[in-house]
Amino acid sequence: MTLAKATFPIDLSAYKPLILDPTNPTLTDEQKQTLKANIQLCRDAIIFFTATGAARGVGGHTGGPYDTVPEVMILDSLFHSQPNKFVPIFFDEAGHRVGTQYLMAALEGSLPAEQLMHYREAHYHLPGHPELGLTPGVKFSSGRLGHMWPYVNGVAIANPNKIVFCLGSDGSQQEGNDAEAARLAVAQKLNVKLIIDDNDVTIAGHPSNYLPGYHVGQTLKGHGVTVLEGDGEDIEDLYRRICQAVTTDGPVAVINKRKMCVGIKGLEGSTHGHDVISVKLALEYLEARGLTKALDYLKNIEKPKQTYTFMGSGDNWGSNRNVFGDAVVSVLSKMSEQERKEKVLCIDNDLEGSCGLNKIHQAYPEIFVSGGIMERGNLSAAAGFGMESGKQGIFGTFSAFLEMCISEITMARLNKSNLLCHFSHAGIDDMADNTCHFGINNMFADNGLDDGYPTRLYFPADAAQMKACVEAVFHQEGLRFIYSTRSKTPNILDTNGKDFYGEGYTFIPGKDEIIREGSAGYIVSFGDALYRSLDAVERLKQDGIDVGLINKPTLNVIDEEMLAKIGASPFVLVVEAFNRRTGLGSRFGSWLLERGLTPKFAYLGTYKEGCGGLWEQYPFQGIDPEGIIKKVRELVG
Repeated sequence: MTLAKATFPIDLSAYKPLILDPTNPTLTDEQKQTLKANIQLCRDAIIFFTATGAARGVGGHTGGPYDTVPEVMILDSLFHSQPNKFVPIFFDEAGHRVGTQYLMAALEGSLPAEQLMHYREAHYHLPGHPELGLTPGVKFSSGRLGHMWPYVNGVAIANPNKIVFCLGSDGSQQEGNDAEAARLAVAQKLNVKLIIDDNDVTIAGHPSNYLPGYHVGQTLKGHGVTVLEGDGEDIEDLYRRICQAVTTDGPVAVINKRKMCVGIKGLEGSTHGHDVISVKLALEYLEARGLTKALDYLKNIEKPKQTYTFMGSGDNWGSNRNVFGDAVVSVLSKMSEQERKEKVLCIDNDLEGSCGLNKIHQAYPEIFVSGGIMERGNLSAAAGFGMESGKQGIFGTFSAFLEMCISEITMARLNKSNLLCHFSHAGIDDMADNTCHFGINNMFADNGLDDGYPTRLYFPADAAQMKACVEAVFHQEGLRFIYSTRSKTPNILDTNGKDFYGEGYTFIPGKDEIIREGSAGYIVSFGDALYRSLDAVERLKQDGIDVGLINKPTLNVIDEEMLAKIGASPFVLVVEAFNRRTGLGSRFGSWLLERGLTPKFAYLGTYKEGCGGLWEQYPFQGIDPEGIIKKVRELVG
């Protein structure tokens, strides 16, 4: 089979839009059968095209869009019946349910069905969260959980004579944004109808276990929202409740109880259903459904590989986000059990497996709190624990979510807390979730005053430096932010081919490091941009351009000695994956000028919305070795 020429192997033309009247809450037998056929067709399609993401290694989140198909089918039928009564957009708080948006775009003819088979692949405009203006047929952008309901409130105010739907989840409802949105919706009597998938599953566990007392329905009732709760798989009752919501004035929440990935053998009720279905389980599903063409296509997908050989780095690729957890466990193991309990508290935000905090959970569960999807409150709780001298809070989540916690970081600083934060998924590498999940504004954490409580930002380059960094800064006072990437990074080598951060290395906070000497000028870099910069340096040296390389693992502390050294060179080029507007490069030139240092200066960073895929994000932004080499040649030319 030639994959490039393949047509979508499931016949989407079998989809039959219904015309349903919300004033009649009872389905005819024919309507019910058509609705069930549409549901099955769409669930089959979602299993298939999200599994292509699994086959290519780009992930894909199958469970959410699969589960919510029944309510989406009913909403689509309502949109067709009375287009002037509704804002015909499937607003969704759970951005990872993007499969819904892409499938509906294909069904309405805005998106070729064949494009679905390139789900989350680089340059195919199908990233892991919907982006308005990028994908044909996508009508809104969503990002982090809990951000859409407040936005939808505004849409409802702008459309006073129409009903606006917002698909939600028990996970997104944990965010404080939704509590604020609920109060406004009730106070203003907004015709916002929430359709909430309540499956008791989030990434790291079951809310009923880690947040006992949390109840979606009771919470919303407490805010004054009308709540209609029932079985999301009972089509007749689901339709009746949605009709009741439509014909009831003001905000209404239709809460649908169901198991995650209902009916999928090996996934039903499991936290693994939150992410993409495995190829193995997808093949079993497709085979059981008799979808032979889809089965054959999936079997023949080859996972793309990064074949570029990076000079100056070794073959030991380590996951810094997991090494963080291992390193913390190593430090904690040197404490007594009583000392750990008294002095350390680690709070997770439903991402422990992604941030390495699961290592701490497994080793020392007595100091670990599964805090749910509540970044602001959890950071403050960890900081509050660390208010007393000698005590330390540990907090972890994705770097993209740091922007949500700026005020809480300020309060932690003003209260002189001891807080160690791990923000993983920093930068853009391996980020198929794309723009809304880029961790590119991490310098925002350094938002204090010059005479303020100590705040330090650290971004180690490889696994060995991550371990050394954690060991060096763990017992420091103040706020410490350690960043890591989603992607693995290779071990950095010295000029003799030995591990730069090997035996005998000690991490010194605030000190920059000379990775390679150079007379033509210096590149300053850090994190996962360092090994790419090192490759560029080695290739430039081979071409007779003697460029040096500096690692700046402490991002917000000026190493005066190193700054004077590189400031006296012909040029300085900062290379980073952070935002060009807010990253290290945006500060570095000012540091040089303040000291009367005037080399040629430039900086490369992330400057445009992403392209999907994995490593492809780097060349797309022009910060891969080729882009770095091109910029250096401009500076020396």
